[in-house]
Amino acid sequence: MNLEQEVEQNRQSIRSDGYQMSIGEVANLYRDGEIIIRPEFQRLFRWSIEQQSRLIESILLDIPLPTVFVAQREDGVWEVVDGLQRLSTILQFMGELKDAVTGELKGPTRLVRTKYLPSLENATFSEGANPFPSSLRISFKRARLDFRILLKESDEAVKYEVFDRLNSGGSPTSPQEVRTAQLLMANPRFYDWLDGLRKYNDYVDCVPLTERQLAEQYDLELVIRYLVFRNSSNAELRSFADVDTFLTDRSLEFAQNKSFAYGDREREFKDLFKVLSASGAEVFRRYNRPKKKASGAFSVSAFEAATLGVASHLAAWQDVAPERRASRLKVRVSELWNDSEFNKNSGAGVRATTRIPKMGSIGSRIFLP
Repeated sequence: MNLEQEVEQNRQSIRSDGYQMSIGEVANLYRDGEIIIRPEFQRLFRWSIEQQSRLIESILLDIPLPTVFVAQREDGVWEVVDGLQRLSTILQFMGELKDAVTGELKGPTRLVRTKYLPSLENATFSEGANPFPSSLRISFKRARLDFRILLKESDEAVKYEVFDRLNSGGSPTSPQEVRTAQLLMANPRFYDWLDGLRKYNDYVDCVPLTERQLAEQYDLELVIRYLVFRNSSNAELRSFADVDTFLTDRSLEFAQNKSFAYGDREREFKDLFKVLSASGAEVFRRYNRPKKKASGAFSVSAFEAATLGVASHLAAWQDVAPERRASRLKVRVSELWNDSEFNKNSGAGVRATTRIPKMGSIGSRIFLP
């Protein structure tokens, strides 16, 4: 298939339309349940009051805003794919936004001063001591937003791809935050299950992450890394071109698989980290050879090798008396960091596409009980 044929084939999977809509019309659609902002997304993303105030300022000053992307469901309802922050900000300011959990209306926003409109300090849409005058409320509701609608004839995977493309370039959103939103679109139950795994005490004890890494959901990404690498074939691990795309594609496959073995995967995950917790955070730290102990920062290479290695001998590790596991793991961690193949494939400058296919076999060889 040549380039022109590839372009034509993939265009066929995307059907979209675009037009402008007033803020008042958007509020009516939301009130009638004809445009949906997923409540799970409301839990994930929050703008500060300063960011919200700047958006309202932009609307009042007629500063162009990015396009809002929605996906049309079979029943005709629009589901927001990109534009959550903007629509949530607008709806809450107007007193129209519903609470993600209770479904009750949230209290309307009280703005703060902005660069060009300092009089926005304590301003509200229609209530309080500093409400918008009637003329501004009318012009605000008449302001128009650009919408791009992914029609129901589009391939189901298109909305995930659109969300990824819109949130991956030049954005402060981490790859895992984008992936989380895609998983929520695909299957909220699967996300909740993953969220439970990352809160498992033995796992938390083993993964020493920084506040920034936790804020960017790196702990959740590590859960996905283990599940994806553990449940992918050698051919799949050797053939991917980008690790973030691979993690997203495979985790979406899991989320959409109605036969996914939640119980078996969860038992193995918890049994694995019960074994690894004997050494706590040391098992994934960089090893200090002169001091003969693990004392450095968290190492994703060690995480991959140790989790996949121990998992491949899990039953044998469970047979080791709990009081002896820590000393045996300490020896294996030392051997890992002294292993020439591991060091060759985990050093600075080694691409993930080179490292990841080798970590399972290295870990299996070293992490014998």
